[in-house]
Amino acid sequence: MKRVMWAAVAAMLMASLAAAQQTQMPASPRGTAATQVGGKWVEEKPGAAPRYREGKWIVVDYGRPILRGRTGIFGKGAEYGKAISGGESVWRVGANQTTRMRTETPLVIGGKTLAAGEYSMFIELKEGAWTLILSTQPYQEKYDPNDKTKTFGGYNYDPKFDVARVPMRLQTIDLSVDQFTIGFINMTQQGGTLAMWWESQMASVDFTVGQ
Repeated sequence: MKRVMWAAVAAMLMASLAAAQQTQMPASPRGTAATQVGGKWVEEKPGAAPRYREGKWIVVDYGRPILRGRTGIFGKGAEYGKAISGGESVWRVGANQTTRMRTETPLVIGGKTLAAGEYSMFIELKEGAWTLILSTQPYQEKYDPNDKTKTFGGYNYDPKFDVARVPMRLQTIDLSVDQFTIGFINMTQQGGTLAMWWESQMASVDFTVGQ
């Protein structure tokens, strides 16, 4: 009986260990920034809480790298941005797969009108001057080194697919953001600001809802 009991306990421990290994967090977890614009709050029934109707989604899916004790992550001078971009000409705006933005409504950003749809997002990093890039270049879900036409992160980036290149506002903040974060701030139903934070840097760009 004791042998059976210990065998059952051992089996349970092995199953728990396997489950823990399967649910182990990746080095750079995925993140999502999302907002809705262009809708309206409607009181459907007298006295009931109003509901938001006819809004259009804007969603950014990205990898979220973590400092893990590092400082000066962006570097300086001629080396600025090279460490986080892996030597590529653009940064993937996060980690792992190419960062993607999906919008259900046209957007005006940097004076360019983007049709509703999906775009890849990159940043050209220069000290004191970041440029947000939105691109229609095809991308890889999983990295294939033999595929030289689709992007994975910043790999294989080709500027001929760019649909917008927008200078970003940069500022140094009074705290250190451990995990790279993208978010929407100062939002109205007509537009707002796409912002990014990592370590002591904040970068942002304004946009409006197009027609």
